[in-house]
Amino acid sequence: MGNTTSALSKEILEDLKLSTKFSETEICQWYENFQKQCPTGRITPEEFEEIYARFFPEADAKSYARHVFRSFDTNDDGTLDFKEYIIALHMTSSGKTTRKLEWAFSLFDVDKNGYINKSEVKEICQAIFKLIPEDEQKKLPEDENTPEKRANKLWAFFDKKDNERLAEGEFITGVIENENAMRLIQYEPMKQ
Repeated sequence: MGNTTSALSKEILEDLKLSTKFSETEICQWYENFQKQCPTGRITPEEFEEIYARFFPEADAKSYARHVFRSFDTNDDGTLDFKEYIIALHMTSSGKTTRKLEWAFSLFDVDKNGYINKSEVKEICQAIFKLIPEDEQKKLPEDENTPEKRANKLWAFFDKKDNERLAEGEFITGVIENENAMRLIQYEPMKQ
């Protein structure tokens, strides 16, 4: 095992193996990198933005990264520790649909009050839009080629008035029942 895991407690390791699809080797390797990049053991929003930007070289991932950061900073201390970071990686890359949707809910719940309203949906749609390269934006369907249209289209799936709010269960059900909603809550790069 070497001494790389000595710093990473068995408890956290077991926990991460259970809650993600990553292997022990992967987790230990990430931990090593994490320690190199973040000697303090904490990632700041700025560092997270940099890491995230690498996934979206042709786009402006800043505001989306900030929302992702907020949704994983579960203890609200303004930083991500290793465990929060790995769960963020897992959730955004794969993860079971319901777990992923629970995360998506917290992404859209900008003020963390347990409900989503339409203006929060707009805010996240704007952040998602910045991830989409301009040439792809031009190819989007007419009814979702602006952040506003995307937000309206998404909100329509939930049968809510503009001034109503959405609880987590309603959000998850609404997305699971509509493939289009699933597509609209995230950005999947177009297949070339």
